[in-house]
Amino acid sequence: MKAVQRIVRWSVYLLLIGSALGLSAWRAQDWWDWASSPIEQQSSTDSNTDSKKQVVIQIPQGTSAQQIGQELEAAGLIKSAKAWEIWARWLMFKNPDGGFQAGNYQLSTAEPLQQIAEKIWMGEVAQRSFTIPEGWSIRQMAAYFERQGFFKAQDFVNAASQVPTGKYPWLPSNLPHLEGFLYPDTYQISVGAVVTPEEIVQQMLDRFEQVALPVYNQHQAKTQLSLAQWVTLGSIVEKEAVVASERSRIAGVFTNRLKKGMTLGSDPTVEYGLGIQQTKENPLTLDQVKTPSPYNTYINAGLPPTPIASPGVASLKATLEPEATDYLYFVARYDGTHVFSRTLTEHESAQGNIRDKVEAEQAQKPKPEAAKSAN
Repeated sequence: MKAVQRIVRWSVYLLLIGSALGLSAWRAQDWWDWASSPIEQQSSTDSNTDSKKQVVIQIPQGTSAQQIGQELEAAGLIKSAKAWEIWARWLMFKNPDGGFQAGNYQLSTAEPLQQIAEKIWMGEVAQRSFTIPEGWSIRQMAAYFERQGFFKAQDFVNAASQVPTGKYPWLPSNLPHLEGFLYPDTYQISVGAVVTPEEIVQQMLDRFEQVALPVYNQHQAKTQLSLAQWVTLGSIVEKEAVVASERSRIAGVFTNRLKKGMTLGSDPTVEYGLGIQQTKENPLTLDQVKTPSPYNTYINAGLPPTPIASPGVASLKATLEPEATDYLYFVARYDGTHVFSRTLTEHESAQGNIRDKVEAEQAQKPKPEAAKSAN
């Protein structure tokens, strides 16, 4: 009888313990669901997290998981630093070799704790981009960076006037500036990071070293152009060629003229020297073409003293593999294409035809009405 009573008593105890554990587990799950949920819940019709609060948070190198949780809670991105610690331990248990990555992160109040943790664990730093088109000069880049709010234009010009041959020994000696060697491309930088002109210059030189320099090294034995001459000629081809299919032919024309000792006669070099840009309506004048300048390739034979812009790899390749042609001249049609000629007579005829067409188009444009009298 006593044995039966003991069995009943233990059964009751076990039932009570099980009930207590079940209640505790339920409460723990309830707390976790709350603690790991987003600060701002999304409605079923709003799937765009951009509509919620975006916060950029910086995590310095060496920040502990506990500190990260405290920062996130203080920034209003998670509900509980304690829940963060629990999840961090779970991540470290699953991947002992991993860890949270330093950097700037753009996080949303609509993201749950686990998603925020995943971003920082994987190092998905927030980035913004900037794009430098082929054919831009240093001054065009500088104006762009100022418009974008990076830094003052003159600060970039100053940075691009420093030639870091110590870090980049392949840079030609005696360069007055880095014109032509700042590779045109799209670049990524961390959101919230303070970026200096010097860092941008280094990033662009690194890209030149990665993309352009190997092209020259592969063809160096087949060309008489030095690295500086190669980039200079490539920059002229870049400014002259609008249609990709003409790039190699334009390079062929300039190669022919250089071999014959002729002047290149390139408008973009004159524009660069004078700091101007011609248009269809306002082309270069005869006085401008005759204005002395080291960059005036109508007056001076050979290449100008430096590149006039940043060429892309396609123009750089074209100068190493120019089209084999007997053309010596070309003139722009103002639609991106050119008329190529073998003789000066053909060239002058093409110039005259294009000029007549432009003048006819301008004559057909409606003239603005004269202002009416106030009487």
